[in-house]
This record gives sequence, C-alpha cells and structure tokens, in this order.
Amino acid sequence: MAAPDESTKRSDPGHPPHILPTDRLNAFADGVFAIVITLLVLELPVPEVADGLLWALLEQWPDFLAYIISFVFIGGFWITHAAITRLTEQEDQVTFRLTLITLFFISLIPFSTSLMATHLTGSGSRLSVLLYGLNLLIASIMLSGIMRYLARRRELLVDDLAEEDVDDMERKRRSGIIFNAIGVLLALLFPPLAVAAYIGVAFFFFLQPLLYKRIIRRSLKT
Repeated sequence: MAAPDESTKRSDPGHPPHILPTDRLNAFADGVFAIVITLLVLELPVPEVADGLLWALLEQWPDFLAYIISFVFIGGFWITHAAITRLTEQEDQVTFRLTLITLFFISLIPFSTSLMATHLTGSGSRLSVLLYGLNLLIASIMLSGIMRYLARRRELLVDDLAEEDVDDMERKRRSGIIFNAIGVLLALLFPPLAVAAYIGVAFFFFLQPLLYKRIIRRSLKT
C-alpha cells in the first residue's frame, strides 16, 4: 500500500493545524522558569572583604530582600502555570503566543530585581521600585490572560469541570493584580510602602493554599 500523501496528513481533521503540542510548550516554560530562578541567585553579590564579613552581608540587605520577593513571585507564577497546564489538554497558536509574552516579562525579573536592589535606598528608588512593580504587574496580567482565553476555549481544556477551576484561578489572580497595581501606585509616592505591598502580595498568594487547608481542617473539627 502506498504511503499517505503529506497533504492528506495536514488535512487530517483529527489534527487541526492550529493545535500545537503541549509538551513542547510546557518543557520550554519550565526551562525558562528554571533559568530565571538560577539567574536570580547569581545576581546576589559576594562581599569581597577580608574582615567583617557578617557586617558586609548585613549591608547587602536590599539584595537579599529583593531576591526573596522575586523568588516567591516566580515560584507563584510557576505553580499557577503548572496548574493551568494540568487543566489544558491542547494548545493553540494563541496560547503559545500568550505564554511566550508571559515568559518574556518573567525573564526580565532578574534585571528588575537587581535594579531595585541597587537603587532601593538611593535617589533612584522611586523609579526602580516602580519598574519592578510594573514588571510583576504585567507578568501577572499576561498569566491571567492565558486563563481567560482558556475559559473561552473550552475545547482546549481537559473537561467541563476544568473550566470552573480555570475561572476560580483567574478570580484569585485578579485580586493579586489589583494589589500589585496598588503597589505600583505607592511606588510613585512612597517606595518603601510599595516594597511592603510587594512582600505582602507575594507571600499571601504563595501561602494561600496552606492557609485554606488550615481553615478547612478547623471547620471540619468544629
């Protein structure tokens, strides 16, 4: 029997041309997250002093603070993206591009983190904290955009129940976007307060599932 013609393969209704392999996208995204986390820690400066190492480390508190905030944010982004891919059965041209744009802003986080850490206490604190907040805000908006698109394209999800999960995640992410936006506005007025807002948002959403589990356990006991 003759081999099937290439044009027949391309027109196979079981494999529409707009559907792209999910494993390629997920592997690429995981690789970017891993590289970004690695670059983040490589940006931490090592004090070059012969004496007073402890004091030199303490003087670098802006670098460590910025690192912690960014690590928690990136970890939260990765967890959310992993949850999205768990609910997604197929990817198309739009989800590929939305993910790439999201990863673009996530890949900028090591730079904006270093910028904020370097100028956190200087004259450029307002601009550096503002740019850092905008970086996190746009990355959050893009991640939410992926979820909103998937909620409208039910055929890309694993089942009908997945749509409810995506909607629930998008609502939670929306509140994070609002608080991030507040932090950006605070950066224009009082940068230290904006940094405090970034810390609060990062740790709240990172620890949110643990808090919910604890509340559920207490309600079951009572």
